[in-house]
Amino acid sequence: MKNCTQARSGCTTRRRRALLAAMVAVLMACMTPKAFAVWPVFDAAVFSQNMIEAARLLQQIDNQIQALQNQALMLENMARNLASLNVSQLGTMVANLDQISSLMNQAQGIAFNVSATQAAFDRYYPQQYAPSVDTAQLVADAHQRWQQAMDAFGQTLTVQAQVTQNVETDTGTLGVLVDASQGAAGNLQVNQAANQLRALAIKQQLQIESLMAAQDRAVALESARDAEAEEEAQAEFTRFIGSSDAYTP
Repeated sequence: MKNCTQARSGCTTRRRRALLAAMVAVLMACMTPKAFAVWPVFDAAVFSQNMIEAARLLQQIDNQIQALQNQALMLENMARNLASLNVSQLGTMVANLDQISSLMNQAQGIAFNVSATQAAFDRYYPQQYAPSVDTAQLVADAHQRWQQAMDAFGQTLTVQAQVTQNVETDTGTLGVLVDASQGAAGNLQVNQAANQLRALAIKQQLQIESLMAAQDRAVALESARDAEAEEEAQAEFTRFIGSSDAYTP
């Protein structure tokens, strides 16, 4: 009975091995096409072409990035060049010139007006007095001429004082504009600072011309007063002695 049991056991083992072999064979038969399909074929030519195209694409992307960077830099420079200067001294300069103009317009008597000057000069500085003029008229005209001369000298001193004050202000203005010019970031700021510096130079020139006009006016009135004094003396002498027929021996 023992032998029969061993025989059945061996037979069962052989059947199991055969069945296992058959199953492995079937499984291999089913898996072989798929197993071969997962291994692609390497094509060196296609790979090389793909690498060349990738390199070209990367070069195009790099060129586009460089172009964008250049455009950003250009826009930054444009913004810097169009930036306005935050410093303006034009208001101060115009105000100083307005002060000078106001003082010049306060001229009394012989003023800085062509028609008014001509009329006043003809009235108080005649080339010749009429023989009938009296002493009271001569004295009144002489006093008026003296007053005009004094007003002119007084105005000259006032204008000189205002110009001196403006020079002190201009010193500070010049420093501010120079600092702004040196710190300018773009062309527009440089040009604006330069324009203000030129405006300051023009303003100073106008101040000098105004001062010279006031001085020349005072000197001219004094010279005219001296010349008119001679005519006045001649008129007074003529009135004193009368005509050549006044004395009869």
